Amino acid sequence: MVFKRRHWALAAAPLALALFATAGCDGDSDGTSGSRAKSSAAKPSATVARVCARPAAGPAKAPAGAVAVDPAVVGDLAAKTRSNPPHTTFWLRPGRHRLERDRYAQVMAKEGNRYLGAPGAVLDGRKVNQYAFSGKARDVTIRHLTVEHFVAPNNEGVVNHDMADGWVIEHAKIQYNSGAGLMAGARQRVRASCLRGNGQYGMNAYKTGDSITGLVVEGNEVVGNNTDDWERRKPGCGCTGGIKFWAVDGADIRGNWVHDNRGAGLWADNNNNDFRIENNVLEANDGAALMYETSYNAVIRNNTIRRNNWVEGRKYAQRDDDFPYATIYVSEAGGEPRIKARTNKIEIYRNVLENNWSGITLWENADRFCNSPANTSTGYCTLLVKNISRCARPGIATAPLYADCRWKTQRVDIHDNRFVLDTAVVKCTEECGRMAVLANYGTYPKWSPYKGKRVADAITHKQRNRWHDNVYRGPWSFVAGDMSRKLETGQWQSAPYQQDTGSTFDAQAGG
Repeated sequence: MVFKRRHWALAAAPLALALFATAGCDGDSDGTSGSRAKSSAAKPSATVARVCARPAAGPAKAPAGAVAVDPAVVGDLAAKTRSNPPHTTFWLRPGRHRLERDRYAQVMAKEGNRYLGAPGAVLDGRKVNQYAFSGKARDVTIRHLTVEHFVAPNNEGVVNHDMADGWVIEHAKIQYNSGAGLMAGARQRVRASCLRGNGQYGMNAYKTGDSITGLVVEGNEVVGNNTDDWERRKPGCGCTGGIKFWAVDGADIRGNWVHDNRGAGLWADNNNNDFRIENNVLEANDGAALMYETSYNAVIRNNTIRRNNWVEGRKYAQRDDDFPYATIYVSEAGGEPRIKARTNKIEIYRNVLENNWSGITLWENADRFCNSPANTSTGYCTLLVKNISRCARPGIATAPLYADCRWKTQRVDIHDNRFVLDTAVVKCTEECGRMAVLANYGTYPKWSPYKGKRVADAITHKQRNRWHDNVYRGPWSFVAGDMSRKLETGQWQSAPYQQDTGSTFDAQAGG
């Protein structure tokens, strides 16, 4: 997997889930909003999935035909997995189960295996074993099991270490491990589970070969991850947060409570496509609630987003860094009709953003494009150009490569949201109440066709990025084109920007 520096201003059982009440999700199949909801009514439910404190109990008795696993026998789970055929159900008795005391001791699952934990069943890595469940076998199920104290290396994971396809993780607690608690494969379902206190990520949705499709993350609590503070240990690594998504094609992220993670809550980075992020509570994450970066086509709706980005936003402000660090950060990402998805834009609507450090920033780095040394996703090109070497002079200077070699922040539609800011709560002044659409002045490399203000003009005026029909409460301001252009409400709504048509503003409300 290619990790990279984050560039801001530089180069299948029924589930008993504690989910949101449906907040009028009447979107059409292509992700558009259908009949327009009134801005003042944009208030999703704030019910959260409290699965860490109140996990559903597993079966107290072994299901018919299941193989019982004895916690008193060290290595019993791995041994019985080896000695039984695929499609076997294993029932882990109450107690603390252990693997052999070897760093590489692990359970090598077989196709169709099911691992069910009785009440109180824990698989404990004892800070010795690196991995819990591994192997390439498809369609493995893990339910009602706590997996903790494993020590996976950085960028690797404890459960589904080898990124096999079709795994189902339900009513599990994957917590207090190093690395990522969970890796992902295609068609993976993660439901009603607690991903808590892991050293790097709750889940790292990355698969060798970039072949994750059809991912569902539903009704989980994702809390307190990145305990090892990897951005401090490897500055600029871009490798931290609650959940990281890399080159995932098709994902439904719904009804989760993502909170108190060090770094971003949810981060989709590099050639992701066709995401629906809806009915979540994203709360009190140190960094952005949501980052959607060098990716395509998403619906972000009916989420409650509150008290995010206080740590990172304040840190940069104290350094006199004037970049509008945002709670929803869209970076070189946009709608692209030529890439198959359930929508052909990025639509952000009917969300409530309350007392975060700033709002939504649409950003494009003019120096970051396919085949540029400033593209930190090394070795990757856009989804429109398969051959990286094509993005070079002379071809890149003219159509179609001039457009297709660049990840563009385009076709972003921001409407019917409620933005609330009380600076007394956030404890800040004007730095924490900004919306922005901007780019830097292109300078690099020498052969770049995007030098100067070309990209800044495009993202601001030509790429169909639009705010409208929103409600603002509190002292909001706006940045357009570049960081030097700071606008009041009237300027933002007037020519040449003409943003937030139909929106309402109350600078004094703040609540």
